[in-house]
Amino acid sequence: MNQEFVLRPHPDYVRNQAMYRTYHHLYHGGETLKRNAGEYLSRRLREPQEVYEERLSRVFYENYIGSIVDWYAATLFRREPIVTYESGKDRGKVFFGQLLEDCDRKGTALGDFLRQQFTHALVYGRSYTLVDFPRQTGRASNQAEEDALGFSRAYLTGFTPEQMVNWAYDEVGRFEWVVFRQERLVPRGGMNPAWEKETRWYYFSKQQYKLFRAFGTETPELIGEGPHGFTALNQVPVFELTVSDGMWLMNKAALLQLEHFNKSNAQAWAISMGLFAMPVIYSDREWQQVIGESYYLKLGADDRFGWTEPQGKVYEIAAENLKRLKEEIYRVSYLLNQAGGPQNFGQSGLSKQRDFTVTQEVLRGYGDAVKDFAKRVLRGIDRARNDELEINVTGLDEFDIGDFTNEIDDAKKLLGFGIRSDTLRRQIYRRLTYKYLCDVRQDIKDRISSEINDWLDEGEGSDNNE
Repeated sequence: MNQEFVLRPHPDYVRNQAMYRTYHHLYHGGETLKRNAGEYLSRRLREPQEVYEERLSRVFYENYIGSIVDWYAATLFRREPIVTYESGKDRGKVFFGQLLEDCDRKGTALGDFLRQQFTHALVYGRSYTLVDFPRQTGRASNQAEEDALGFSRAYLTGFTPEQMVNWAYDEVGRFEWVVFRQERLVPRGGMNPAWEKETRWYYFSKQQYKLFRAFGTETPELIGEGPHGFTALNQVPVFELTVSDGMWLMNKAALLQLEHFNKSNAQAWAISMGLFAMPVIYSDREWQQVIGESYYLKLGADDRFGWTEPQGKVYEIAAENLKRLKEEIYRVSYLLNQAGGPQNFGQSGLSKQRDFTVTQEVLRGYGDAVKDFAKRVLRGIDRARNDELEINVTGLDEFDIGDFTNEIDDAKKLLGFGIRSDTLRRQIYRRLTYKYLCDVRQDIKDRISSEINDWLDEGEGSDNNE
């Protein structure tokens, strides 16, 4: 496969590139959208360029969808996911304890990384995670040497659909190969460097990786290649987190948000122009007087003077339309109960509860997708490292943190049935402990889990000693 074909954008990427750019701007809002407002603020037919430029300089953006996406991410990860790993090799337990605290070699905890990838999925419909290993500069004869040299220290790198420019699938729908592209500014030029754009392409197939680099408009050159950490598994080390079209929030709300953006800016411009009222002279004779703040008018007996002022009916219609657009943005995002405003004051308690129930079900759907994604990533790393651990991911299913006593009472009732299952008891104790100590370091959680296992193995946790 030649280099030109690999680095060429995929037809789907070319088709969706403008959409991803728009969604990026709508999510970030602020100065990001203002700098690109010319792409979204509609110009009126035959509108003078000077007027349109002045409207662009005054543009503003009420970013509802960005807040909605962040609310879902914050609510879903109000408690971090619970990652458990049992059996297997001790080296694996040590490694995964470190990975959960620092999954990208930048000090990012796994929960924070998953939140970031989930946010990207709500904006772009999907996000990608690359599992990579440090480049080996020598040769290790066994796993102990690999660990000592850091060659087995897997880490994660997140990418968005804006960065995955080419790909192919095999006959069963898995990735055959992928290409990511990253751009950054780097100083280049010896003693008097200048900032220049560096572009890198990362190619990963089932058996090897290739790294290409180009500065400015130069021809890309190959600067690295070889096997990757998943070569022995015959698998591309890339994992995809997707949400269904119905739960792709940005795609559902983007057009509504753009319509609201144009209507709100048009209304604001009209109101501003209304504040600078124009004088109107009612006279049958020729008018030649100069009008200004430092001048006076001399009118005839039958002349009249007034000011232009809008009656306000169109503003009422515009205000109602903006209100409806805002409600619709929240409705398609399953958050109508959070739209705010007087329209919700008369809503019954049962109706509010039903609306929030829908939101909770959507959150649980998101939680299932994230947990499945996390399990695939962690279990893939386990297979690549050959740690033989039993890895599971739970949590992300409680969105109202209330009194912890309720959960303790539920656990007591379940244990009170006398179900003689040490596995059940271990899971209950571990789940309670991890939820209560959700902010504690992973190595302490692992130590507590080990102590719970030892305690139950010694028989001290039997039914007679509850």
